[in-house]
Amino acid sequence: MSSTLDIYTEFFGLSERPFSLVPDPDFLFWSEAHKRAYAMLEYGIVTRAPITLITGEVGAGKTTLMHQLLRSVTDDVQVGLISNGHGDRGELLRWVLMALGQEAGPDETYIDLFSRFQNYLIDEYANGRRVILIFDEAQNLSRESLEELRMFTNINANKDELLQLVLVGQPELRDMIRRPDLRQFAQRVSSAFHLRAMDLRTVRDYISHRLRVAGMQRELFNMSARDLVYEVTGGVPRLVNQLCDLALVYAYTKGNKSVTRLTVQQVLDDGAFFVNTLDAPLPAGEPVAQIQNTPEPPDTSIFILEPHHQTKAN
Repeated sequence: MSSTLDIYTEFFGLSERPFSLVPDPDFLFWSEAHKRAYAMLEYGIVTRAPITLITGEVGAGKTTLMHQLLRSVTDDVQVGLISNGHGDRGELLRWVLMALGQEAGPDETYIDLFSRFQNYLIDEYANGRRVILIFDEAQNLSRESLEELRMFTNINANKDELLQLVLVGQPELRDMIRRPDLRQFAQRVSSAFHLRAMDLRTVRDYISHRLRVAGMQRELFNMSARDLVYEVTGGVPRLVNQLCDLALVYAYTKGNKSVTRLTVQQVLDDGAFFVNTLDAPLPAGEPVAQIQNTPEPPDTSIFILEPHHQTKAN
């Protein structure tokens, strides 16, 4: 039996769900903020910055940018992605080694693990390859873990650094690094960007973009519906996706070929958009009537690199 989601894609003539919550670079919408964030990521890699820092609210699109980056760096870069780097320094080093495809036995001492890590970096350097470690959800790292990562960046060969770090996390990561006792770590951050929520104009374009990628050739959400989505979600991409996906389900169940403001309001009235029912208020956007027309910000140039080889810790 076909699921409701399969049926609604067929009903609207879509090739796939346009508002899935799974990070997918194919659906990446290059807002001005995302262009700048990605430019800083690539700037950090191209200039061999010791530490690059990308922060943003939950659901702002940070992980999608990471997946896009993993698609685009060159073959001479070995990338390790760590999404759950927690624990003491020995456990952190085990996560790092596993992310790079190296052994990390449970009975090995810290000295054994660090020696293997250092030798790995030296071997990669000797073979003309750089090593980049990407830490997603890095706000969960402890102060001790951050200090350990700083020490990792001290491993070098003559003038060349053998390791680069990219830390991606929520705003509290930025606050943590600003602490006086992490001053040395902060001084090694050569590239940083804070990804903010989308404004009204960007949300309108974002919804249209994702529908086009999914095969829609017309405006499925009318302007008033898109404006209400912005007002309720505050422009956070993940919340926009959730609310738009529910609105499509509601429109399908009523046999409507388009999504109106009434459709979105019905989702809200029924409490189907669960995050809107929580006690903590959402970062709601300004009422649309109060938003003045502003000129488009200038375009941002970015570097585009070639595909690369990567490994990821399970």
